[in-house]
Amino acid sequence: MGRIGKEVAGQVISFIGIIGVAVTCGIPMWRVTSYIGANITTAQIVWDGLWMNCVMQSTGQMQCRLNNAIMTMTADLQAAQALVIISLIVGFIGFMITFVGARCTSCLKDDSSKANVVITGGCLLIVSAILVLIPASWSAAVTIINFNNPLTLNTQQREIGAAIYIGWGSALFLLIGGIILTTSCPPQKPMYGYPGYQPAPMYPYTGPGPNPATYAPVYAPPSSQTYTGTGKYAPNKTYAAPPTYTARQYL
Repeated sequence: MGRIGKEVAGQVISFIGIIGVAVTCGIPMWRVTSYIGANITTAQIVWDGLWMNCVMQSTGQMQCRLNNAIMTMTADLQAAQALVIISLIVGFIGFMITFVGARCTSCLKDDSSKANVVITGGCLLIVSAILVLIPASWSAAVTIINFNNPLTLNTQQREIGAAIYIGWGSALFLLIGGIILTTSCPPQKPMYGYPGYQPAPMYPYTGPGPNPATYAPVYAPPSSQTYTGTGKYAPNKTYAAPPTYTARQYL
């Protein structure tokens, strides 16, 4: 149950990150320009996005124009278009892969295979987080440098928009979700006899089986003499009876 809860938590956090990447890609608020006139009233607000630019007048009217010419955009926004789209695709693929290897599904039967699939999906989510973090940080750095540049006019000074903050938050969610999912290690070999592990399996006794022993010739050392079996066990020399002695007179 603990592993299932961890996988579900990682998937939920990753899904929030993917939604954030989609919002970052769609809203035209990567850079915000506020022009303040002499009467300290905001005359107009300019929003620069990846796909369109919008201008809001002080009267409340808003006009948006699509970016038809990509070459007129800055280098950071051109790179952001490609990287954010790739991040969204990679994150969605990784998120769907985690469902295939989830423990609560029956797509795969082996637990180790499920864990490997979930780890693969978590790695893709981490890659997606890095892909969205690069353009957001790059665009923020360019915006800060241009804002602090003394040669920039007041009407052209841009500030960091909400899309960049959403991109940073989405990268954080994707990174956390990917790390959680990559910690779904495959199950180890069962250890019998220890507390918390399943008991040893009981195998039925089927009786004695065939003898798997193999027979081979036995090595015998060579002998210098060969027994022929024709020898006799009788002594070769005949023994005669001992001679008789005459009694002597002992003093």
